[in-house]
Amino acid sequence: MTWLSANFKLSELTTTSTGLDNTPNQAEIANLRRLAVLLLQPLRDAVGPVIVNSGFRSERVNRAVGGTASSQHRSGQAADVWVRGYDSRALARKVIELGLPFDQLIFYPGTARIHLSYGPRHRQQVLRYANGNYRQERP
Repeated sequence: MTWLSANFKLSELTTTSTGLDNTPNQAEIANLRRLAVLLLQPLRDAVGPVIVNSGFRSERVNRAVGGTASSQHRSGQAADVWVRGYDSRALARKVIELGLPFDQLIFYPGTARIHLSYGPRHRQQVLRYANGNYRQERP
């Protein structure tokens, strides 16, 4: 068992329901470790268990789930997560309030899930996804 941080295992960030191989290489594992240590673990420390819906995606897995070719999931730099007791807007607000070093945060009104990425640009870009469109918006 490979631990990326105090509470996040590599397997947790590479699990897929597609049945396809989803094994990251060493560079992708290094990115997943930075994501876990610098973003997901501090979030967990502040709000409790963070459930990962989707982390790393191999090229085949990314295609199978309809991800974009430029998705940060492909490089191990992104995860879609949720936290019990938070809707996506409230969780996005919490990430911002904590001052976590994200590159991109996408929240999905009407759901509990948010997308978080770490690096390489650290844009602090916040987007709202609704009706098939992304729009810059603070939660």
